[in-house]
Amino acid sequence: MASGIFAILDDIAALLDDVAMMSKVAAKKTAGILGDDLAVNAEKASGFASSREIPVLWAITKGSFLNKLIILPIAFLLSAFLPWAVTIILILGGLYLAYEGAEKIYEFFFPHAHAKESFVEEGLAESEILAIEKERVKSAIVTDFILSLEIVIIALGTVVEEPIGTQIMVVSIIAILATVGVYGIVALIVRMDEAGFKLIKRSKTETSFSRRLGIFLVQALPKVIKSLSVIGTIALILVSGGIFVHNVDFFHHFLPSWPSFLLEFAVGLAVGFICLGVVVIFQKLWRMAKRRKASA
Repeated sequence: MASGIFAILDDIAALLDDVAMMSKVAAKKTAGILGDDLAVNAEKASGFASSREIPVLWAITKGSFLNKLIILPIAFLLSAFLPWAVTIILILGGLYLAYEGAEKIYEFFFPHAHAKESFVEEGLAESEILAIEKERVKSAIVTDFILSLEIVIIALGTVVEEPIGTQIMVVSIIAILATVGVYGIVALIVRMDEAGFKLIKRSKTETSFSRRLGIFLVQALPKVIKSLSVIGTIALILVSGGIFVHNVDFFHHFLPSWPSFLLEFAVGLAVGFICLGVVVIFQKLWRMAKRRKASA
């Protein structure tokens, strides 16, 4: 009897070791999207009144958990009954990530004119401020849904050959860590300036360490968000390139002498700009068709 219990415990320990190892691999595969998720949400959660930043971020976090509760069962059903669909979704997701990365690079060199939104503008009624917050939260949750879908599918792709129980444990761990980790770090980032202002206010001399640290935190916030955006863009290109290299035979055997990271970046960049070109051409044709229809 005792030997049977120890055998069961040994099997459980071995399973947990396998889950931990595969979770580590899945975390590495999804790190690029997590970086972009972090950058996007840090940007979307900033710009509110100080007292509203945490409530807004908490609303987005709850939406992110709901997204994953919707995505996870669908992903597991696909893996169980249509495993080939996981690869197709993975490649489609790679196209989206490559396009997004290329679009951000294009935007950097050829910026578009954006109307600057104000979320703490004086004179707005409380109902108007809450309406603006609601729209921002909704936009952030939609973006999170797309990124969460990619995180889940990429994580699932690393364990698609494993038993369904292992898949559920590994992918669920990644989904939970993604939400808690990303939004926990975002909370720290968006409160950097507030912490800096408090340190400046409490400092007793102009040259005190607390004042210098406070000034550093206030000045660092926009630079941190911008740096995360750049890192996230590079990561998007690498992740998308990795999807194509590891799932498309043509790319897998393309330029075998190149280092893997360089090949993945080159493939992701090339596919991204091809997708961007197709989208731009389609948009132009669509606008031309609308003008002709309007003038007819």
